This record gives sequence, C-alpha cells and structure tokens, in this order.
Amino acid sequence: MNYSDRYVKLNTCFTPEKDTHLPDAKIDVKNFCFESNSFDAGHKETSIHRNEIIVAENLKFRYPVFVPRGRFRADKAILLLHGLNERSWNKYLCWAEYLCEQTGKPVILFPIAFHINRSPKSWSDPRSLLSLLNLRRDYSGNDRSVSLANVALSERLSNNPLLFYTSGKQTFHDLETLCTDIRAGMHPLFAPNTQIDLFAYSIGAFLAQILLLANPGKLFSKSRLFLFCGGSIFSAMQGVSRSIMDRKAFEKLYNYYLNEFELNSSVIRDTGFGAFRSMISPERKQAEREQFFNSPASNIQGISLVNDRVIPYSGVVQALGNECARRNISLLDFTFTYSHENPFPLSNSSDHQSVNEAFNLVFSQAASFLE
Repeated sequence: MNYSDRYVKLNTCFTPEKDTHLPDAKIDVKNFCFESNSFDAGHKETSIHRNEIIVAENLKFRYPVFVPRGRFRADKAILLLHGLNERSWNKYLCWAEYLCEQTGKPVILFPIAFHINRSPKSWSDPRSLLSLLNLRRDYSGNDRSVSLANVALSERLSNNPLLFYTSGKQTFHDLETLCTDIRAGMHPLFAPNTQIDLFAYSIGAFLAQILLLANPGKLFSKSRLFLFCGGSIFSAMQGVSRSIMDRKAFEKLYNYYLNEFELNSSVIRDTGFGAFRSMISPERKQAEREQFFNSPASNIQGISLVNDRVIPYSGVVQALGNECARRNISLLDFTFTYSHENPFPLSNSSDHQSVNEAFNLVFSQAASFLE
C-alpha cells in the first residue's frame, strides 16, 4: 500500500455519518449505532461528575466496520482499538483498510468512552477551549506540555483521575455487549460463534490486555491479540505529551493509581478490577499475569518502536514477562523521525518512501498473524 497517498484519499472520502464505498478497493465501510448502558459500571456510587455521566455523545454513537465488498455474515472479525485522547478516526483508516484487505476479515473500529465521536465537539474546538487553556497554563507555570489538543482531557483527569478507570470500565462492558451480540449471531454482519481477534494500539492495547485477562463470558478464550506501540504496564507509561495529557495531569493520574486507587472502597472488586489492578505495576499479581501471557491461551504478537517514549518496550517486558516479550514482541526502529503518537508521519515529503515501507512492514506482520 502507498500509505502516503492512501491516507489522503481515505480521509477525503470517509464520513462517520454514512456508509462509504472505498475508492480503488473492494471494501465498504458500514456504520452501526450503539447505545451504552454501562456508564457507571464498576462503581458503587455516582461520584463521577454529573456532567460526565450525561454526555449524550458518549451514550449513543456510531462505529464503522470495514467489510470486504459482497461479504455477508462473516465468521471472523478483527476489533481495532485506538489510543488515548483521539478525536477522529483519521490515522486508523489506512490501518483498518490494510487489515481488512489482507486478511479478508471485517475490521471493527470501536471508540473508547469519551473519545472520537463519543465526546462533545467542544472538547476539541479551539474557541471553546481557549479560556481553559490559559487557566491551565497559568496553573502549570507555562509548562510546554499544555496544549489545545490535550487540555480537555488533562483538566478532566486532574479533577477526577478515577475517570481513567471508569471510562475504561464502560468501554470494557460496551465491548462485552458488542462481542456477546456478535457471538450470538445478533449482529447483521456476523454469523453465530464468530471468532473475534484484536489489533490494539497504545492505551487500546492496555484495554485489550485487560479484556483477555478478565475474559468476560469467555468471549476471548481463542482470541489473538496484536499489539502495536502498546502492551506496557501502567507504571512504565510516560503519558506526558502535547497530544495526550500535560505533566500535571499525568503526575496526578500516576500518583492516584500507584498509591490511592486501591483504597477507594466504592470501586467494585470484580474480575475487571482484578485484571486492571494486575496491569498497574509489575509486582501486582505478577506470577499470575506473566503465567497467563506466557501461556498458549494469550496468543499474542506485537511490535514496539525504539523511539516510543510513551509506551516503552521496557514496560511491555514488565507487563508480559521476559520470556513472552522476547518471543512475541519485535522491537523495530525506522530511518525517519517518528513518535508514539505519529508512527507514520506524512509531513516530510522526502521520507514518504521510507514511511510507506515502514507502514507495510508493520501491517504485513500484523495481517499475517491475524489472518
């Protein structure tokens, strides 16, 4: 795939409001409605700010599925999970198209709670955010990590770090509902007992690991998981980024989950909680976690990048264990300047060929594993 050209073409034709025939490809994008009924899941009290709970966009939304043209009632699917603080599907369209084309499987792009089209437009509107940006800059002493792109998430997590868990828990239950419907043959695209595999990036990988560890309803007993720029234990993540969250927010989040979260008696101690807890720091349920990821049941492969500062390879090793990481995770480096947030940059035209080659290298490996 010519990633550079295809990125532009797909972002020109894709719209989440209607189905799309992708140009120069035998793939259609179909959009489906989803209604979330688990906004306070895992929490005994409604301590989340009321305006968080009633965000209409988060409770009823649409998600796209890339489908091989003419394919009906498929018996295999790939669930693609995105990164933290994403506001559009832009960078994932080529990813989904490639996986769909090369594996012949439908690819489901499902938004994490309060992300993509599950958040109010005001959270990404510069005019709406300007006053908050100025206040946050003053509060942080003009820290350069504060930006328009991260100010909404930074403010929300600073005010209530528990939202990281509760929004993840909501998504956990939404995916449980979606996959239960798919496996039961209740989704129009899929046959009963459809095999569901996962491609997960960044914080989506963290969520995918929790799904496999908890395995609600035994939905993921046979699932394969491909990790890209993801898979780290929480304590090794470095979330400070102008695209993700600012320094003050990350410090608050880090301190809360390393020192305070387990003292919160209002959080329900279910299997999801146990799986989440085991992914916070390497010593928590280490033997159990590493035994699972090192067993055939985990069925994991992945790619980490040398210059990934947000999700470092060392954190992936801590999460999976040395043996599993050494056997199943490739550590790659590219010849061009890249970052965790933008692994395939398009800004420098002189590097387009190298970017194309890197994209195809990563996704050919992912497609081969998920085929």
